[in-house]
Amino acid sequence: MEEIAQVYARALFEVAQERGLLDTIREQLDQFSKALGEDRQLQIFFFSPYFSSEEKKRALHRVVEGAEDTFMSFLETLIDGHRMPALFRIRARYKRLWDEANRVLPVSVTSAVPLDESIVNEIGERIGEQTGETVQLTTTADPEILGGIIVRVGNAILDASLRNRLNQLRNQLARA
Repeated sequence: MEEIAQVYARALFEVAQERGLLDTIREQLDQFSKALGEDRQLQIFFFSPYFSSEEKKRALHRVVEGAEDTFMSFLETLIDGHRMPALFRIRARYKRLWDEANRVLPVSVTSAVPLDESIVNEIGERIGEQTGETVQLTTTADPEILGGIIVRVGNAILDASLRNRLNQLRNQLARA
């Protein structure tokens, strides 16, 4: 399913890029995916093999108003190919492609307690300086890490949490 999502996301991205619609398609893909994710009945209808492609396309045009023709054609292609269940993965892949094209780097900071905003901003600025990309920073507080921080930069993880250090120590003692 991941390969299918990658192929469809790349195709949509390239067409959107050609037509200068990267942001518009991203927004519409987000909105449609969110609406589909929140309505179980819509999911059942669009993902079900029991309804014909024509029925799904008619419903699509009743449910979605004012969307870009490129986006609607894409959704119709997914319906025709029985690929609607891959929509959420396609959305995630498209977002990654959009982030790469716009040099946006997602960074997640997890700490045991909420961090001061100046500390969070400094972390984001330093990562931005080192990578040369615009940092999109999210923060969460998770008391289960006990102390320290966990920083996720793209696919890389820096785990400087107390929980991780205790686990490492436990493993070292178990091997000794």
